[in-house]
Amino acid sequence: MTRRIVLMLGLLAISLQLQASGLVASVDRSRLSLDETFELTLESMDATLFGKPDLQPLDDSFKVLATRQFNQLANVNGENRAVTRWLVTLQPRYSGHVLVPPLSLGEWRSEPIELQVQQASDSVKSGQLAPIFIDASLDQESVYVQAQAILTLRIYHSVSLYDDSTLSPLQAPDMLVERLGEPRTYEKLINGIRHGVIEVRYALYAQKSGELLIPGQLFSATPVSQGTGISPFGQRPGAATQVSAPAIPLQVRPKPAGYPPDQPWLPARSLELSETWSGPAQGMRQGESLTRTLVLKAQGLVASQLPPIPATESHVLRVYPEQPGLSSETFEHGVTATREQREALVAVNAGSAELPAIDIAWWNTREDRLEHAHLAARTLEIEENPALLRSERPSAASDATLAQATLWPWQLSSGLLACSTLLGFGLWLRARRQPPILRQQQSGPTPRSLLDDLKKACQGNDTQATRQALDAWARQQPETLAEMAARFVPLSQALDALNSALYSETGRRWHGEALWQAIQHLPPAQEPISVQENSSLPPLYPR
Repeated sequence: MTRRIVLMLGLLAISLQLQASGLVASVDRSRLSLDETFELTLESMDATLFGKPDLQPLDDSFKVLATRQFNQLANVNGENRAVTRWLVTLQPRYSGHVLVPPLSLGEWRSEPIELQVQQASDSVKSGQLAPIFIDASLDQESVYVQAQAILTLRIYHSVSLYDDSTLSPLQAPDMLVERLGEPRTYEKLINGIRHGVIEVRYALYAQKSGELLIPGQLFSATPVSQGTGISPFGQRPGAATQVSAPAIPLQVRPKPAGYPPDQPWLPARSLELSETWSGPAQGMRQGESLTRTLVLKAQGLVASQLPPIPATESHVLRVYPEQPGLSSETFEHGVTATREQREALVAVNAGSAELPAIDIAWWNTREDRLEHAHLAARTLEIEENPALLRSERPSAASDATLAQATLWPWQLSSGLLACSTLLGFGLWLRARRQPPILRQQQSGPTPRSLLDDLKKACQGNDTQATRQALDAWARQQPETLAEMAARFVPLSQALDALNSALYSETGRRWHGEALWQAIQHLPPAQEPISVQENSSLPPLYPR
């Protein structure tokens, strides 16, 4: 059995490696018109492949207009691998369902891709064929409030443009605007003239009903000059050009009257509600846990529009919900929003846990009708866990013995508490009979704090702060600063240096270390010798 599992894992790894190193085909869009071009991308990670893919099978259904090759390094599963890409510009030869056939490179073959090709559109009028012009269109003229409407903006240019082109942002009042991916570039043949096309798509969500006007955007670009003169610096830039897109009205309908008033308004193209479990939902035992994951997925809505999914409630289960995960992805049909809620269910008691049904109402904008996303009710049978069963209760005699054994510590603690309370009360009465003792509070700074301030000022080489701290310290000494300097030469020299720094231009170069050392080594003052005054009385025992 183990060898079989190892063999299956090996085959899976080999298949993934072959898929990663094979030839992968993709297109930039699957819906287009007969007079438009699209990009076919062929990608290979096999460094042993050389040459180019065989493009001959494309000739029956497409015109091959251009082919480009790119080589670069890509990080795949933590490894740097060489990637080769071929970009093929194609134009379909006929409309309908057109198949991009499998292409081969060595022993590798790509998968076929199905396209939907429409007839050449006549939305662009011949009178609008300026060198640069803009066409804007909506996928539908009328939508419900807060429903998705897709605005497609196409910029046509029959002249080459420099890379300085800009498009003003779409600022539509009373609308939520989401851009659908990056701009697309392709070519379109209009009246026999090939035009480059820059396509930008937006998803719009009107926030109020009525007629709203989508304002036009401004496109600015610098075309390459079409003059015949030859410039030594290559092609000459033309004059900067600005064109504006037309404004488009949009009819916004209110929420239908038949929609449930107690349900959040959800106008979507499709909506799905699903659940998954981390293990088998049946057969849970007391003390075990399971993770339930509820996923709400809707096309045509953004993640902020999705309502919370009702949480699980049960007296048998303890529920621990996690922070919900919200995400929005852009596709060709618009935005797809997903809300994911996880909750851990822990069985605390044995019995039946009833999980109620979950019903979410939503409005199908494609069918224009009310629908419901539903999860059926579920019953979980929780079994008793033998490891968690309580032991048998002791007999009545043992209960009485246990009560007597536990009663004595409580009596002892209560007696000690009563004695300590009486003792404290007696000390309090004795203290009240004593005369009050007023604690003398020292006003002003202490000698120690003044000495610390003097040290900090000296070490900071601050002349002004040192002088102030020195005066404050000297006022609490038994002798004056002049007397101390008179009997200690290093202090006198340090004070002269400080005064010179204070009243001269050399104050920035003063160092207070010498003054601090002099203060530290200052000898204590000697007590004055008392001299007896001459008395007019004669000595007691004259000689």
